[in-house]
Amino acid sequence: MPVFKINNSKLSEVKNVSFPLEKELQDITEKNLDNIFNLEFVSSEFRLNNFRIDTVAFNREINSFVIIEYKKDKNSSVIDQGYSYLSLMLNNKADFILEYNEKMEHNLRKKDIDWSQSKVIFISSSFTPYQRNAIGFKDLPIEIWEVKKYDNGTIFYNQLKPLEARESIKTISKNKTVEKVNKEIKEYSFNDIFRKDWLKSKELFDKLRDDILEIDERIEEKINKFYIGYKIGFFNICTINAFKSKLTINLGRVDKEDLKDPEKNIEKVPWKKYGWGKFCSYTIKNSDEIDYGLFLIKQVYEKFYK
Repeated sequence: MPVFKINNSKLSEVKNVSFPLEKELQDITEKNLDNIFNLEFVSSEFRLNNFRIDTVAFNREINSFVIIEYKKDKNSSVIDQGYSYLSLMLNNKADFILEYNEKMEHNLRKKDIDWSQSKVIFISSSFTPYQRNAIGFKDLPIEIWEVKKYDNGTIFYNQLKPLEARESIKTISKNKTVEKVNKEIKEYSFNDIFRKDWLKSKELFDKLRDDILEIDERIEEKINKFYIGYKIGFFNICTINAFKSKLTINLGRVDKEDLKDPEKNIEKVPWKKYGWGKFCSYTIKNSDEIDYGLFLIKQVYEKFYK
């Protein structure tokens, strides 16, 4: 798809240019991991058991490691390679923690890590149709990102997603490595968030969810281990924690004082309690409180994204 720049109502095409070296793409990505993926950079060219991992990163939001590879081989399978790296990590957890502790300013303990949300990201200037089609599973802990560089200095990172992912990788793969990794890594669903008898909170959530997704078509829903997140890009507008008879809305990157709260219902959450940024919260116990919750969510959206 051509890209244009506009000057006095006249369009001129912005030319796509190649990366002279794959190392350039790696350097740019590693130096900007926070801006691109909201990840902490840990290590480059990490060697372990005859493997060399291009980039080791850490997701502070969910306390999980992320392996990043810059794809050069157009013929190899992203599934096989991705699961090999995940298996390597899960079999050598102490080495990843040690690497983090040696490179970063604060230390991790084994119990701090949520290994179940580990992930591999492949980055390349282009992927083959075979590699694109290979990610069409609903519970795959692998992402592929295509990067385009333009002659006006613009770089575009675009996640390639399947149009529809119906089938589970667990139902079709007989690969021993895949089976072993999938016993520890999990793609979470609404069934993990809402217990069977949490009928009231699920009803409240269904109503609120529709309203949130209507705010902006760019909003993406991500189900994590303990909560459901709604984000544009890599920063949450809000997250939702479910309980038996109520929902707690956590409003991202704002203090209580940053929002209009005429009913004085926002609760302040200490930053140090979580360590990855400020936020405040609002609790919904009845359906007539949904509109107020949406009123607060829209303020965060308008502050950062409108």
